[in-house]
Amino acid sequence: MDIFSNLWLGASTAFMPMNLFYGFIGCLLGTAIGVLPGLGPTATIAMLLPITFGLPPESALIMLAGIFYGAQYGGSTTAILINLPGESSSVVTAIDGYQMARNGRAGAALATAALGSFFAGTVATILLAVAAPPLAAVALNFGPAEYFSLMVLGLVASVALASGSLLKAFAMIVFGLILGTVGTDVESGTPRYVFDIPELYDGLNFVAVSMGIFGICEILRNLESEHERSVGVKRVTGLMLTRQDIKRIIAPVLRGTALGSFLGVLPGGGAMLASFASYAMEKRISPNRAEFGKGAIEGVAAPESANNAGAQTSFIPMLTLGIPGNPVMALMVGAMIIQGITPGPNVISDEPALFWGMIVSMWSGNLMLVILNLPLIGLWVKMLTVPYHLLFPAIIGFCCIGAYSINNSVFDVFVMAGFSVIGFALSKMRFEPAPLLLGFILGPMLEENLRRAMLISQGDPSIFVRSPLSLSLLIFAVVVLALVLSPSISRKREEAFTE
Repeated sequence: MDIFSNLWLGASTAFMPMNLFYGFIGCLLGTAIGVLPGLGPTATIAMLLPITFGLPPESALIMLAGIFYGAQYGGSTTAILINLPGESSSVVTAIDGYQMARNGRAGAALATAALGSFFAGTVATILLAVAAPPLAAVALNFGPAEYFSLMVLGLVASVALASGSLLKAFAMIVFGLILGTVGTDVESGTPRYVFDIPELYDGLNFVAVSMGIFGICEILRNLESEHERSVGVKRVTGLMLTRQDIKRIIAPVLRGTALGSFLGVLPGGGAMLASFASYAMEKRISPNRAEFGKGAIEGVAAPESANNAGAQTSFIPMLTLGIPGNPVMALMVGAMIIQGITPGPNVISDEPALFWGMIVSMWSGNLMLVILNLPLIGLWVKMLTVPYHLLFPAIIGFCCIGAYSINNSVFDVFVMAGFSVIGFALSKMRFEPAPLLLGFILGPMLEENLRRAMLISQGDPSIFVRSPLSLSLLIFAVVVLALVLSPSISRKREEAFTE
């Protein structure tokens, strides 16, 4: 009965008029930035973090979560209509979705994407409600040694699942860890890497760094590669699926939901990995695999279900362990810290209204997104015709105002500008920025738990292997690292990312 009373508490929080309003705003913004190619949820959440300062924690996190899973819905619209994914997790949707649109079945493709996402989101929300409390109860027994080992595993897994060169992913992790050490040492009070700059004594501002690397940097990259967007489908009709369509999508939706729910929990996983893996699996086992690439409805149903399930189950490690599995979850951790909430297993007991309110809001948000995406499809089609060079000045101005408003400091604006240049340079050299942000977030937590464990053991490093749980996590991390570094696995990994 506990779960029902908790869900009732969550419903009373999520269905408050103010929280419904902010949830709707999040879903609307998420759909809009998913529709507009080039602006993903990471960049948008980074840009909107300053706005959440003045909101109650429940409203702020419900809105940010709505942006994240709303972008999974919106990204499919551009992928299907103009073969230009609005969000990275919708790349594979474009393969068959655009072919369906060219064949006059854009409505069926959009309806499949929306309904598959709604089903997957509902299942993932139930899974989150069921799995999170027991996992948090186990995590309450974690000491500093176990948390240190868990974070090591998380960083190793994020490197393994990062696209591109392993060496570059390692370099980004290390760069992020170094950035996390800037500021005053918590234990000794000694300034580190501050170069006599007073503003650095509190460390680099997380919001300014993330807005620079993911917000402004994305704008620079999009301006560099901007091209004319032509909408071939001016009017979308036929949103009702036929009985044959429904029969064909049931199994792919179920398989995509299951695979996405699992991959979303993994560090470094999430929506993008889930959608790619689901499409690859469906292409191999579907009885209609000959149609893939030519407009197979299964090629839309499976990845769209998987990316939404992965987006929502990625909240499980963040809410229960305080460990972000991807850049968006790292930003969510930052938002919680800004609100004075310590991410981790105590959130469920200390902030039950926040925790259960977020879970219930995910279901109501998925319902809002179905309503937003299907009846308002004409509005999203019109948005696609807005030239990007008209949008970017407003976005940059908004970023500058947001960075300044954090501490009323011009220094934070310069930090944001500096990291936008660094992020752009790294992207030109094919360095993925996601591991950097994870290292920046987890670095201080990793160091703190390392030092606590060493203080408890009076300097004896064997504390990390005396605990069976800590030892198991470290062994698992070593095994993952060894597998990824082995030539055969490394080759297959590169092939999978290339595909």
